[in-house]
Amino acid sequence: MTSRHRSSDTAPSFAPRRRTVVKAAAATAVLAGPLAAALPARAATETPAFLHGVASGDPLPDGILLWTRVTPTAEAIPGSGLGPDTQVSWTVAKDKAFTTIVAKGSTTATAAADHTVKADIRGLQPATDYFFHFSAGGTDSPVARTRTAPATDAGVAGLRFGVVSCANWEAGYFSPYRHLAARGDLDAWLHLGDYIYEYKSGEYAARGKVVRPHAPANEILTLADYRTRHGRYKTDPDLQALHHKAPVVAIWDDHEFADNAWSGGAGNHTEGAEGTWTARQAAAKQAYFEWMPVRPAIEGTTYRRLRFGKLADLSLLDLRSFRSQQAFTGSGTVDDPERTLTGRVQLDWLKAGLKASDTTWRLVGNSVMISPFAIGELSADLFKPLAKLLGLPQEGIAFNTDQWDGYTDDRRELLAHLRTNAIRNTVFLTGDIHMAWANDVPIDAGTYPLSASAGTEFVVTSVTSDNLDDIVKVPEGTVSAVAAPIIRAANRHVHWVDTDRHGYGVLDITADRAQMDYYVLSDRTDPNATSSWVRSYRTRSGTQKVERTYDPV
Repeated sequence: MTSRHRSSDTAPSFAPRRRTVVKAAAATAVLAGPLAAALPARAATETPAFLHGVASGDPLPDGILLWTRVTPTAEAIPGSGLGPDTQVSWTVAKDKAFTTIVAKGSTTATAAADHTVKADIRGLQPATDYFFHFSAGGTDSPVARTRTAPATDAGVAGLRFGVVSCANWEAGYFSPYRHLAARGDLDAWLHLGDYIYEYKSGEYAARGKVVRPHAPANEILTLADYRTRHGRYKTDPDLQALHHKAPVVAIWDDHEFADNAWSGGAGNHTEGAEGTWTARQAAAKQAYFEWMPVRPAIEGTTYRRLRFGKLADLSLLDLRSFRSQQAFTGSGTVDDPERTLTGRVQLDWLKAGLKASDTTWRLVGNSVMISPFAIGELSADLFKPLAKLLGLPQEGIAFNTDQWDGYTDDRRELLAHLRTNAIRNTVFLTGDIHMAWANDVPIDAGTYPLSASAGTEFVVTSVTSDNLDDIVKVPEGTVSAVAAPIIRAANRHVHWVDTDRHGYGVLDITADRAQMDYYVLSDRTDPNATSSWVRSYRTRSGTQKVERTYDPV
């Protein structure tokens, strides 16, 4: 292991600007009443209940990870530490009526794991739909569908994934999840980070207005807090509906911890006043793995790799656990080879996996944008809110140091690896910045398009979190009409950017092309919001470039 890219770097003297200083967390006992009231209604008996739905994730050719949370007694709310040990069983079948049962088992749900349950089922058939439910104390959970991955050596005609990121509870309803669930044609769905948000109630909402309040109301700091917030999210009916229809493949970004998190802290963390970062990060990770159908991977992180036959493999990154502290924009340290976004071990793992891949497509689940980004000549009234959204200083430096732009040596090494080894058909799938993008990923952005493109990138917008028009507080589409042409002029590798709308993507893959269809919501604050297709972009096999196509799949 070389000295470059240390996983634990000495922090530079500059600390990222903290968005808030948070009051002390409320005690669990104080929260118990209001939280219990926020949960779905249940009988006054002590019969166990499945109030948070069921879910599945990380599909393999022979297996799937199942998840649920049982509420054994009324006081055993998420984060309470209360409630008895409870026997929970699961049943997996080939049909919704459960006439052909293929797997059964049981385990004990305990307060030590917040009464969450995981079952890693193996021995299943590849590329097959299955149905499952849990049972406890005579009560059955909802029935859900899941699907295994194709066999490793299988020729696969096509794959279809929903793609989402950045779901802020207080900023609106999760209609994108409902619309994806209604499709009925997904092999899986990808959540690219910010599944939950850590802020206190009212701090980061919909144009400053709370559509529905967080639980707990304080900024989440402790294990009980993180568990409570995950529990609140899992009561959302649209989120439950999507978990009931297809397996999820999830990675985390910063808000599963705190805003602008890095290996040794976060922009939204005050050491001492809010405890230690080590304790807060450990609490966030524990709650995440308890509440998400994700297999803990290397060193308890979310980087791992899944394969979908000969058509595609999917490398999933953890860009928070090992990164150096974000550089002060304009300090010149963004090019420092001692600084890292990925950590040495993860970057080597990614490079080796991309080189060894024998699939047609190499997908990379990537929580922050890898394509370089220059601001261009935006007017002051647009530049300042854009700088706020991207975490840029308002003096006008042209990069976002929380993204790959702040860790250019890692990016140069990865893109050079793709070019040197003639690795084709690498597609980065990205969330984080609450905008939709379709990008080539240039070797040298300064000379593009004369220089080569090493891959392509599809960035999906937020489910609900504020984007540029929300920050400026103007009608939807107003900002994008002005900003998008300027952004594209300054970034010739950007084929399309929408700075203003909320929604989701659908990624459809065949041997010939990978296509992202972008969908937008009518109104994130309307629980019955409609969805409409707005654009589609594809990359054809062998081209390493994006092109527009005029019909969704």
